[in-house]
Amino acid sequence: MKEKRTAFPFVFWTANTIEVFERFAYYGIYMGFGIYLQQLGYTKGDLGIIQSIFLALSYIIPLFSGTFADKYGFKKMLIISYLAYLPSILLLIVTKSFSGIALTMLSIGFAAGIFKPLISATMRATTDSTNKTVGYGIFYAMVNLGASFGPIIMGKLRAVSWDYVFYTAAAAIGLMFLITIFFYKEPARDLDNTTLKQKFKDIGVALSDVKFLIFIILLGVFFWMPFWAFFNVLAVYIDDYMNTAELFKSVQAVLGTGMTSLIAHQDDGIWKINAEAISHTGYIIIIFQVLISRIFEKRSAIPSFMFGLVIAALGFVILGFSVTGVNELVFLGVFLFAIGEMITSPRIQEYIMWIAPKEKAGLYMGTNFIAVFIGATLSGLYTGIMGSYEEAGHPEYIMYTLAVHTLIGILAIYIFTKTLGEFKELEEY
Repeated sequence: MKEKRTAFPFVFWTANTIEVFERFAYYGIYMGFGIYLQQLGYTKGDLGIIQSIFLALSYIIPLFSGTFADKYGFKKMLIISYLAYLPSILLLIVTKSFSGIALTMLSIGFAAGIFKPLISATMRATTDSTNKTVGYGIFYAMVNLGASFGPIIMGKLRAVSWDYVFYTAAAAIGLMFLITIFFYKEPARDLDNTTLKQKFKDIGVALSDVKFLIFIILLGVFFWMPFWAFFNVLAVYIDDYMNTAELFKSVQAVLGTGMTSLIAHQDDGIWKINAEAISHTGYIIIIFQVLISRIFEKRSAIPSFMFGLVIAALGFVILGFSVTGVNELVFLGVFLFAIGEMITSPRIQEYIMWIAPKEKAGLYMGTNFIAVFIGATLSGLYTGIMGSYEEAGHPEYIMYTLAVHTLIGILAIYIFTKTLGEFKELEEY
């Protein structure tokens, strides 16, 4: 007899609401950031440097903030993250120098890094073996609700003034603060009374497991690096190398002028698609994530993960063709990458969380961020490489390079599982 799925508690939905607003602010700034930096006169190499240091801090801080959350509570750490987030975003209004922007983005990365493991750990604490896959699917869909509306709304606002983008993102953080104060209740979980010193020792123990460490490195280099490169380069790739006026007409023919104008702006009287509004996967994931989660919830994690990588690699290939062939192929390329992302990203994060004891949720999610840190930090290299391909007259090569990178990753994961074996997921708390 099939086990009945447990209902989600109120804090599960509160945490997901907070996540929507955070992703709205984060991706609202980040997806158009490359366009913003180029408008200030900086190169793709400059952009790559800032992307790398921003993402590096975003994903190394969770290694520590996760352990603090286990010790002091999720709610307190959420509030601390907002107090760092809000002034950092507002600083973007007044700083325009390269060093100033880099330091400001480091500050935002620091704030985001404090925040990142807290909602994921809340998901772990409020789900069980009957609802974990659907729960993470819902969470991932909420992530992408914010990640979709952020670039769409900010794309409209930046056509008027980039200051409006930063004010709106700051307002979203303020709303998160109020929701957390009044509605977020610390989720029930096993209390962790170990010292912080012991916590850091635990991280060392986790990383001393050579098999786990190798797995984390493989995920960083062969999954998270091309994953973040996609988001780093695509908005600039579309804005610089595609006919965004023709893309507007193509979308207009399907959605009509009113709907299409929501993701476009006028430049000297000509309507052009906002690259950041179509260069992310959020709007696709909102529609399909729960379905994909249900399809894969009973399937083995690692084979599902590798299948998702194949689909993502195909998406990169189509994105390459979209520049040299038909620009409208960009929508198919993004769609295929989105399917790959929906299979891989929530599945691998859930997998790692479920090889962790419940009371170590924050710790293991923090340790997992080492993989993301490795890939995110290295991903900025591809922005500079895209600039080099552009100078050589073949900007589309960046997408083919990312496709090959992803395919090599599938081979690396396959060799790992065949030689060292998979990890065992927990069935009970």
